[in-house]
Amino acid sequence: MSSADESAYGAAGVDYQMLDAGKRNALTEALATSPALLTAPGGARAVDESRGEPAFVFEAGGQTLAFVIEGLGTKSVIARACEDQLGAHGFHAVAYDTVAAVVNDLCCVGAVPLVVNAYFATGGSDWYSHQDRQAGLLAGWRQACEHAGATWGGGESPALSGLVSADEIELAGSAVGLVPSGSPILGADLADGDEIVFVDSSGLHTNGASLARRIAAQLPGGYGFELPGGATFGRALLEPSVIYVPLVRVLLGSDVDVHYLSHITGHGFLKLMRPRPEFTYVIGALPEVPEVLSFLVAQAEMSPAEAYQTFNMGAGFAVYCAAGDGNRVVSLADACGMRAHVAGHVLAGPRRVVLPGLGVTFESDALDLTPRG
Repeated sequence: MSSADESAYGAAGVDYQMLDAGKRNALTEALATSPALLTAPGGARAVDESRGEPAFVFEAGGQTLAFVIEGLGTKSVIARACEDQLGAHGFHAVAYDTVAAVVNDLCCVGAVPLVVNAYFATGGSDWYSHQDRQAGLLAGWRQACEHAGATWGGGESPALSGLVSADEIELAGSAVGLVPSGSPILGADLADGDEIVFVDSSGLHTNGASLARRIAAQLPGGYGFELPGGATFGRALLEPSVIYVPLVRVLLGSDVDVHYLSHITGHGFLKLMRPRPEFTYVIGALPEVPEVLSFLVAQAEMSPAEAYQTFNMGAGFAVYCAAGDGNRVVSLADACGMRAHVAGHVLAGPRRVVLPGLGVTFESDALDLTPRG
């Protein structure tokens, strides 16, 4: 891709190439600590094949567990700005979004969440004097945990004056989950001919907020700008994310042969080639793009290639399954209240993502989260 294709999100302060390089360095250092688990009472083991996946897998006490930590990003800034401009209380939505980001990553390795912890960092204790904000935040977090079937265990709420702006809050969380089968889903069973099912997103989810904020600053009326469909820009951005855990629970208890699961957030459709085996992922049936995402793409003058490696573009989750099982996944998603469709397939060949309808191909080097060593 050219530098022009990368300019929109880069101008908003996000350089994924630099971030990914930092992640690879961190993963390499983390890999060196795996032997420490072997000394745990009763014995434990790091499943190092999971490093670079959405969640880390380890074995302890005769069980296979997964752990993840994830942050919301800057969407909480949008919630506060919408409160100021529109009188809209958006902290319920962004709390829900944060839990969704955590548990959707966790279930990618075939785990179901057990406990979720919260991290609420403010610029000062005065943030909690806004009773509506606080009530919305806590209710949203609780509701999301309930929808994920997880216990809210606790968390941390530091006041970081000088680090976090006085009016803002940084939201993040962590979770521990159980791999019911004992065998995590890490892509080892992917095969030529596998089907890829997309499960719809609800809109922005948790990726692209920095760019959305930049666009809002350029619009007449800011977050109050009315989209063609009638919703304000701010309210459309704050549409809560989908929690995909109920579908994964059903899949794990079904006879569907699931080979991989991908939560499509940062990097957009590049996440489709997160598995390490060398395969080509061909997407012939793209999802319907939510209006707010189409609007962002048009306002930022993004090329199709940039749009599909920045936003989820209507696909929040992907299920890779054996040939012939795709329609079964769609039916199970429908029973969970989620829209899904068989979007593409896996082919033997070089690691890449191909979107034939757009004339776009993402090559292997566009996404590399493999630790060195």
